[in-house]
Amino acid sequence: MKRDIILSGVGGQGILSIATVIGKAALTEGLHIKQAEVHGMSQRGGDVQSNLRLSSDPIASDLIPRGAADIILSLEPMEALRYLPWLSKEGWIVTNTTPFVNIDNYPEKERIERELAALPHVIALDVDALAKAAASPRAANIVLLGAAAPLLQIEAAKLEQGIRDIFARKGEAVVESNLAAFRAGYEFARKSMNR
Repeated sequence: MKRDIILSGVGGQGILSIATVIGKAALTEGLHIKQAEVHGMSQRGGDVQSNLRLSSDPIASDLIPRGAADIILSLEPMEALRYLPWLSKEGWIVTNTTPFVNIDNYPEKERIERELAALPHVIALDVDALAKAAASPRAANIVLLGAAAPLLQIEAAKLEQGIRDIFARKGEAVVESNLAAFRAGYEFARKSMNR
């Protein structure tokens, strides 16, 4: 088993929380893991990106080569497109559809939607709306994790346990709201992939 994942977004969206949950779940599966992070101007709404590599065999490098990523997991649609050169031909993009407009020359939303729609393997969802519908408005990042779960080759139950472990110190209500968000994203992806 091997999964090379690029996580991207904007500072404050929770990219590193997603990486932590996946990492915990991967370790319970007995997988090797390497991670590299780029925080950029994350506190000012800048790019945040992480390379997350999972494998049943030892991993030499923590960086994903161009054209080798199995998944681009992005909380911001333009950021998903920024990392297309790293996506393999069979790779998937799992992205939020709601832009985080933090620059004057941000591309038109319709243009981004067209570019994403032209790609062969995309799960595009409004994570904010799904999080609100699941009564978990602050867990949009975990909705995105749920949408990526069918592609990760890690049991959903182990990802859910990772969520429990990460959020336990915040109380049972926070754990349950994040689990509801995860399940909302997971169901969306399963329906989307079966179309």
